[in-house]
Amino acid sequence: MSHFRTAGALATAGVLVASLAGCATASDASSETTGSGDSAAFPMTVSSALGDAVIEEVPTRIATWGWGATDAVLALGIVPVAIPSDDYSGGDDRIAPWVQDALDELGGEAPVILDNTTYELSVEELLATDPDVLIAPYSGLTQEEFDEVTAAGIPVVAYEEAAWATPWRDVVTVTGQVLGMDAEAEEILDGLDEDVAAAAAENPEFKGTSIAVPTDSAGTWYLYLPADPRVEILEDLGFVSAPGVTELDSGESTFYTTVSPESLDKIDADVVLTFVDSQEVLDAMLTSTTAQLIPAVQSGAVASLVGVEEISALTPTPLTLPWILPTLTERLAEAAAVAQG
Repeated sequence: MSHFRTAGALATAGVLVASLAGCATASDASSETTGSGDSAAFPMTVSSALGDAVIEEVPTRIATWGWGATDAVLALGIVPVAIPSDDYSGGDDRIAPWVQDALDELGGEAPVILDNTTYELSVEELLATDPDVLIAPYSGLTQEEFDEVTAAGIPVVAYEEAAWATPWRDVVTVTGQVLGMDAEAEEILDGLDEDVAAAAAENPEFKGTSIAVPTDSAGTWYLYLPADPRVEILEDLGFVSAPGVTELDSGESTFYTTVSPESLDKIDADVVLTFVDSQEVLDAMLTSTTAQLIPAVQSGAVASLVGVEEISALTPTPLTLPWILPTLTERLAEAAAVAQG
């Protein structure tokens, strides 16, 4: 499933959008959604590490930034007026396949694609879409960007504690709160939790098995930390982060740390999950002398995701999780079987 999508995964994602979109349908959903949220919840103030967002009434023109917020808004049955470009897995249209599936399902006016090439928000580009709110709880939004958008009269919902550190479930929860759709957001999470719990129950060997998520990028080794949503979902499936992961944390980022080649043997996980753009790159990496320093790589207890779509889908959202979960659990089961003899 590297650069293509299985029919089952597509069907699941489509059903999720259709079934959890509240009262919105393909015929009535649009970027000018009205009456969807609970007006009694407004006005509301949503606090973040960058400042408060004061939202006076149910927003109808929603802009998103970062990762996950777009998917949460779509899963709630609303088409945003503006979304960030996906310059990694989005292809020529700069829209991830699961996002495009949801847009097709809901119909309505297509959102403006905000340039995300440099991860810097163009405030001018955003304001041209006339949004009522900017939802960016899992993003790298800066204080300057927050202040500039807020000064233009647009409330901004940023991350609660630190950039790129908001748990993926909290992205869904705060998005539901901002839209006055708390119950609908909870329903989405309940459904996703049921899917993950079912996958964990089908693979009891995951429980208590230690795991690490290292990857090599042009000779630099990255190790993802427990705060990263990709690691969160693995722990939800029953895995535990290997002790060496936190011991190697240098504090350089909230969600990853770099590891020198001479320290790779300290990645003491039973299983490793890694991801690369192509099978050729994967084969070269796993047979390299540096990768072989990782005990799980040496023993062959490796689960891998290959291709930009699979890599992007690994970070969970209401749209990506149904899309990737069957493939992810299958490959983790194969690696766990090797680790457990």
